[in-house]
Amino acid sequence: MVPQVRPAVCESTASPAPKPGDKWHLDEVFLTINGKRHYLWRVVDQDDNVLDILVQSRRNTKAAKKFFRKLLKGLTYVPRVIITDKLTSYGAAKREMLPGVEHRQSRYLTNRCENSHRPTRQRERRMQGFKSPSHAQRFLSAYGPIAQHFRPRRHLLSASEYRQEMGAIKQRYANRHRHCQYVAESKG
Repeated sequence: MVPQVRPAVCESTASPAPKPGDKWHLDEVFLTINGKRHYLWRVVDQDDNVLDILVQSRRNTKAAKKFFRKLLKGLTYVPRVIITDKLTSYGAAKREMLPGVEHRQSRYLTNRCENSHRPTRQRERRMQGFKSPSHAQRFLSAYGPIAQHFRPRRHLLSASEYRQEMGAIKQRYANRHRHCQYVAESKG
């Protein structure tokens, strides 16, 4: 039997999300879902934290504005710099929604965001594709933050530090999971 995770029950134990950095890398990649092309829009901060994901069927200015609105919803600040590829939709949406923010467009500066697509592609391959755009959106919105939690930046750690870090991560996850099960059992 697979244990169910109940987010509403476990909110009290959840650690607050780290505040995102002030330099955001935006990029989009195509997904083929049921034979139709969709675009996965993603924003990553300078520390490789996935800030938001949106699956859409278009790649125009209207789609970019929708992505910016979703991204900025609930935030009390704006980034200092946004870095994008040379897609003109970003510039048009940025001029309207973030007029005071510096915008750097370069083919090579978005490598940080391009690399964040790799785990998505690996997961997509294991799942044999996504069934619908809403399925992709639901899954990737949850998978992005969780996946980076279990992937410490290995290139910055020695082997012993990496083993110690992974042990600590697994222990925190096990403790949180046990607590959530206990709370769920006591409530119901």
